[in-house]
Amino acid sequence: MSQVTIICEQKDLVANSGICAKVDGQQIALFYLPKETPQVYAIGNWDPIGKAHVLSRGMVGDINERLVVASPLYKQHFDLHTGECLEDSEYSVPVYRVELTADKVLLTL
Repeated sequence: MSQVTIICEQKDLVANSGICAKVDGQQIALFYLPKETPQVYAIGNWDPIGKAHVLSRGMVGDINERLVVASPLYKQHFDLHTGECLEDSEYSVPVYRVELTADKVLLTL
């Protein structure tokens, strides 16, 4: 059964950047990209290569039309849609269903 949780409000987000939210003991990296559809993306904040909770602090961009975040540690890129590491497919991060509704960020677990 799915559980929908309000994890923050739109005013808590930083345009074209990430923040970290803690939900049920998990750190989740939220990225607000107001010119994209959808506008909010959520992945695990744990960088499996750098072995630290840092992905919310990475730079967002696109590589070959794929929305990505670059880890601030070793600069690997993680796809915001799939969680896949572009440089090494052995690594990936979890992707979460998230939506922006009525100025609330809703996460479905």
